[in-house]
Amino acid sequence: MLMQEKNRIVRAAIIFTAAYVFVAALAFHFSPKQFPYSTVIYDRNGILLGASTSNDGQWHFENSTVPEKFKKCILNYEDSRFYFHFGVDPIAIGRAFVLNLKDRRIVSGGSTLTMQTARILLGNQKRTYFQKIYEIFVAICIEIKYSKNQILSIYSSSAPFGGNVIGLEAASWRYYNRPSNSLSWAEYATLAVLPNQPSLVRPGKNQDALRDKRNSLLMKLYSNKVIDKETLELSLQERLPGKPYNLPSLAPHYLEKIKADKNLRKKTSFTTTLDYSLQENANRIIFNWSRIFSQTGIENAALLVVDTKTKDPIAYVGNINSSVDMVEAQRSSGSLLKPFLFSAMIDNGMLLPSHIVYDIPTRMGNYIPKNNTNKYTGAIQADQALTRSLNIPAVRELRQFGITQFLSLLSKYGITTLNHDADYYGIPLILGGGEVKMREIACAYAELMNKACGRKSNVPVSYGTAWTTCSILSDGVRPQDLENWRLYSRRKKIAWKTGTSSGNRDAWCIGTTPEYTVAVWVGNSVGTGNKMLTSASTAAPLMFEIFSILPQTSWPLRPEMEYDEITICTQSGFIAGPYCSETKTELKTHGTPQTKSCPYCRTYAFTPDMEYQVTVEDMINQYKGQMPATENRFVLPPYVEYWYKKQNLSYRSLPPFVPWHKENSENNIHIEFPQENSQIIVPIELDGKKGSVIFEAAANNPGTIIYWDMDGEYLGSTQKEHKFTASPKPGQHTLTLTDSTGSIRKRNFLVIAE
Repeated sequence: MLMQEKNRIVRAAIIFTAAYVFVAALAFHFSPKQFPYSTVIYDRNGILLGASTSNDGQWHFENSTVPEKFKKCILNYEDSRFYFHFGVDPIAIGRAFVLNLKDRRIVSGGSTLTMQTARILLGNQKRTYFQKIYEIFVAICIEIKYSKNQILSIYSSSAPFGGNVIGLEAASWRYYNRPSNSLSWAEYATLAVLPNQPSLVRPGKNQDALRDKRNSLLMKLYSNKVIDKETLELSLQERLPGKPYNLPSLAPHYLEKIKADKNLRKKTSFTTTLDYSLQENANRIIFNWSRIFSQTGIENAALLVVDTKTKDPIAYVGNINSSVDMVEAQRSSGSLLKPFLFSAMIDNGMLLPSHIVYDIPTRMGNYIPKNNTNKYTGAIQADQALTRSLNIPAVRELRQFGITQFLSLLSKYGITTLNHDADYYGIPLILGGGEVKMREIACAYAELMNKACGRKSNVPVSYGTAWTTCSILSDGVRPQDLENWRLYSRRKKIAWKTGTSSGNRDAWCIGTTPEYTVAVWVGNSVGTGNKMLTSASTAAPLMFEIFSILPQTSWPLRPEMEYDEITICTQSGFIAGPYCSETKTELKTHGTPQTKSCPYCRTYAFTPDMEYQVTVEDMINQYKGQMPATENRFVLPPYVEYWYKKQNLSYRSLPPFVPWHKENSENNIHIEFPQENSQIIVPIELDGKKGSVIFEAAANNPGTIIYWDMDGEYLGSTQKEHKFTASPKPGQHTLTLTDSTGSIRKRNFLVIAE
């Protein structure tokens, strides 16, 4: 008998072990149902910025943490012996069996929290005895595979909380507008009773039943010494949740950007680098400005604030009044690329900030760029041309620097959208002939500032050049009522640049400091232009107001070791030559190639009374034995001087030569258009007739008469303003200009059939 008893025990042990191994094997392969979750974004401090419903239309946040207070509420309400059973509570099952038998229907399931978790994961099937047995089996599998805390986490993030709200975190935001780790005992107790009967939560309905269940749980927590009497009394007085809150939607375009990122598809919850307070204020500011813009037919605006050092976004407003994300859209750059050309030319020894550059009517083939003001200065310092965003100097500089080289430079700044060759963009590239993304161009400005701060950067210009460029950009005249910004007690020094695209379709402003870079775009997403759309009146003031809500910023110290001291001509800004009468010292970026010396100052000869220019031969003929008077003069070419004198009254033009002087050079005449060996297309007008082109020239002497000849055929003469309209046939031509002193100038060009 003893041996038989031992055998039965052994067989039972083997059967039990086999059953356990079988169940354990099944448990190992068991995995919870993969619910579709909402995409949720938080700011860098964990504050909710926005969320979208899951693919099945539910508010369902993925969350692995369970607050300790909620854990105590749910266990006291649903399963007080949770930590002492193995998925099934025999006492609860027995009690449920008696109740169901007494009422002859299922009134209690006797389910543990683990069994409820199993039911949720199995899709909440219809309640039957067979289904209950299956849920018990799955509950045991869950207990084998997961820890008790993991089971609580699965339950809390998967249980229904009324309506289309799934999981504790979503419920906390929908009913209390706060994260689940910040609720009171009464609020946790309210949420704890909902999964049992989620239909209780309806604004204005079943509130009494919900209050009774919540208060009953609070009393139980007090009886079990989980809360004290004072907490109980205060909790019983708390109001129940009313109408569900709308979830925050502070960065909807950034949320959609994350959802669309294929590399992030496996995640649904994201802690971003955005700052909640800054994002909220940025939304407020751009909304207020947009109401003003909309009065003139400007419907959309967008902005981006990035951490200059890391280039991570800290505020992201993709658009106002449109779902189109303008931070990622490709739009004409306007004048935003000018600082990068400016700095590159300095680094290549092609320019000094003080150099005078030409600002005159210019034609390049059939392309005729114009300044936004439709005015010309003749010649202006390069740094002033940049801060005033003059177009003519910029296009002339790009022609000198080279379009292909400039495109290569921009790619090193991280601009990916300019992916065609030089012929595709041409000279208009510098004025907005190419499209950029706000995110990329903002980061390019941040890179320039990082280099100016001496930080590690991929920017292909030197430390000193970057600092110089940013310093020049900080001296621009600020818009409207911000012109007296230097008087502000807590002023921010900002390197900034505006840009308005052709046809007034896009208005830009980007500002950067060592801490923050702010980019603003204003316009219409559909691309329609508006004459009221200028960067100075829209994007610039909006950008400066965004900077006003940012913390105080700094400015990098000038890197003294990065510069060499040079002597320059005061009037031309070039390195001083032997004939420059006025000079001053300036700093040049160390290691950059030497620029050429001043080409505008030289010695001129005059009659003793300084009334006329002369040569030695002229003096011999009329002033026997006398030598001419000489003087060093700053003299611009005639086609530049004409415009320069209008802005600079102190400029002294050279007097004419003495009447008996015989001119035999070409220096008195300059042909501005066409350029030598240029190719010209004569357009066809709308009525089908052949159009015309306008030839342009200039003369040293304002009273000069110029005679025009093309291919040996006399065309006519001009005086004062030297422009001539002609309609040359396709083919090679020679334009010849002659003046009354005998000066001759020729220019060869080719007309291409349209």
